[in-house]
Amino acid sequence: MKYTKSLLLASFAATLLLSSCAQKEKLKTGDLVFVKIPVEYNLEEDSMAQAIGEATSGENEMNVIHVAILEMEDGKPWIIDATISHNVDRHPLDTFLKDFTLKDGSLPEFEVKRLKDRSLQKNAGQFVLNARQYLGQGYDLYFKSGNGMMYCSELVQNSYLRPDGSFIFPSLKMNFKDGNGEMPIYWEQLFERLGEKVPQGEDGTNPSQMSLDPALRTVKAAFPPEDSGR
Repeated sequence: MKYTKSLLLASFAATLLLSSCAQKEKLKTGDLVFVKIPVEYNLEEDSMAQAIGEATSGENEMNVIHVAILEMEDGKPWIIDATISHNVDRHPLDTFLKDFTLKDGSLPEFEVKRLKDRSLQKNAGQFVLNARQYLGQGYDLYFKSGNGMMYCSELVQNSYLRPDGSFIFPSLKMNFKDGNGEMPIYWEQLFERLGEKVPQGEDGTNPSQMSLDPALRTVKAAFPPEDSGR
């Protein structure tokens, strides 16, 4: 009986230790930050984020509307991403948090993910360097590849490359329709002004499906970091 109790105590202690370690992961360069808002949340009428949310919503209660690349510099997080406000840009965490602060002053839900393959993780610095070469490019309202502009998940796809130059995150058929299969008026109006057809079904990427890519795992680290002042 004592032997059994000792085993149980040892097993319990090991479980606590593993749990504690799992909760103490640190943010790393090359991590991806996904931004989530509730399905029913309305940022503003005809907003880009709302339209993306409608296009990428599924059965879950949260919509993934954005993805950003994390770069750690002297222990502080910096963000590289593509947005309408800043185009393709590198900026401090505070700027990123301000951009995505909700109307009531709260922050959306963030989920940090990291490549599972350790050999690919070693190339995190190169992924960031790849992303930096696109700094200053405009935000791609057309959602087309090779036009000298980038949208958020396109930036990630083009930056995260295997040693042979192939994409880690594959292209997929883009979906702009809402959960009921209807095309939101935002997209119709936007592409009409651009003189283009909505690129429904064309090859591309979106942050929602990228967040589910089997190459990624969730990082158990606080974001924003506890010492970020938020």
